[in-house]
Amino acid sequence: MAKEKITKLPKKNNQSSLQVLKTFQTLLQNDYTMQELIAVLNKNENNNIFNNSVLSKYINTCRFVGIDIQKVNGKYYISNIPFGLNMNVNDIDLMQNLQVIVKNEMSAKCGKIFDKFIEKLNRYSNKKIARVEKSDFKLSFELFERAVLNKRKIKLIFKNRDVLECIPLKISEANGKKFFNVFNKRIRAIDSSRLTAVQLTENKFIEPFDGGQVTIFKITGPLLKRYTLHENETIELDKDGKEGIVTNRYENKEMLFSRLLRYENYCEILMPKVYREEFRQLVENTLKLYGID
Repeated sequence: MAKEKITKLPKKNNQSSLQVLKTFQTLLQNDYTMQELIAVLNKNENNNIFNNSVLSKYINTCRFVGIDIQKVNGKYYISNIPFGLNMNVNDIDLMQNLQVIVKNEMSAKCGKIFDKFIEKLNRYSNKKIARVEKSDFKLSFELFERAVLNKRKIKLIFKNRDVLECIPLKISEANGKKFFNVFNKRIRAIDSSRLTAVQLTENKFIEPFDGGQVTIFKITGPLLKRYTLHENETIELDKDGKEGIVTNRYENKEMLFSRLLRYENYCEILMPKVYREEFRQLVENTLKLYGID
């Protein structure tokens, strides 16, 4: 019986595709300058096949398929991957709570190990985060403005590791400095130089504050205990339970002011600004009417 000839199927090795994947895999592990990235990638090659020109093409290929690679302070890093680990708000909050526990209850060595774990987890997650660096404010500002348009809350991550979840309002500039104007119980202007990152969350805020349809006011003291929420209101207590931030939607302004006047100095309108000013003027006029300075 004649021996059957075995024909090998042609095998195409797409070298460029493999190098793109190697580039992506390497950036998942750490942030690198172009020269550092070239050195790391060439370390495992027989020849120095990676250089500035080809790596720029590979990075742009990753960007083309939706992998968000940014360059900050000369280093390339992955900001977002469309097919990453699906971390929702609860997952992220859990990680942050664990981080606090490790920091307060465990050794400094364990804290560093856990921080590295969180950093690695961030690289594989699908959350959108932009670093704030002096050399490149553009990405963080674009992310902030996108949050305003999409009515999504953001998290500001400070250099001292504090995290503030808040409602984005606008970006302002004064004395050559850029500020993120946000609302968290009160309006705040956060100097961008104090931050390391801006993160877009999945939490949506209900209404913009410039339409006058949503009123935010603070209640304290005995009023906080006896206050009964109306159907169109929600409340958020501070961590000490000493004050509450009430969000009131669509109530007639005159009816609302008439009601809030009864609460005396235990109630303070925070937003919108025009309501705050009108209410202050109403209180002053009422006091004058009764001869009280």
